[in-house]
Amino acid sequence: MTKFVLHGGFNKEIGFIKDEFFLEMFKDAPDNTKVLLVYFAESDEMKPLRIEQGKNQFEKNKGSKHIEIKIASPASFIEECRWADLVYFSGGRTMRLMEAIQKYTNLEEVFKDKTIGGDSAGANFLAQYFYSKGSQEVGEGLKILPFKILVHYEDGMPNPLENIKPELETVFLREYETKVFHK
Repeated sequence: MTKFVLHGGFNKEIGFIKDEFFLEMFKDAPDNTKVLLVYFAESDEMKPLRIEQGKNQFEKNKGSKHIEIKIASPASFIEECRWADLVYFSGGRTMRLMEAIQKYTNLEEVFKDKTIGGDSAGANFLAQYFYSKGSQEVGEGLKILPFKILVHYEDGMPNPLENIKPELETVFLREYETKVFHK
């Protein structure tokens, strides 16, 4: 069974993702855990900082586990996903991530029996449909998860996904909120 750990994003003025998300990623992980960090949604200028933050959070929250971390490369992405126990998709721009990832086929099969984590844009692309608050665009995800998603959600915010496939559930994720799904 594949475990999806989704995070609603974070406020860059307040701070990075909290420990809860990373601790949830490690639940049920093997003692020797292979972690793949995917930064395809990040801008080139933010990528070094996000890589450092991600590595630090995984190291900080690994507990007694031994971890090996790799940074994903577009050229060997599928092989790296097969190697990994945990795959983390960083936030950034959802459309940038979609452009980078849509060329890969059978991702649902590649993700099978792994833990897949996604922050903001990294959560959006997994859903049927998503709303990208930064670009204010509704987009179609890879349809790996059976719902629509709205990250960076705030109480009272209108739901721009309400009239798109109304039969699908909309998952609302507030900043710093973590939700877990199994498939």
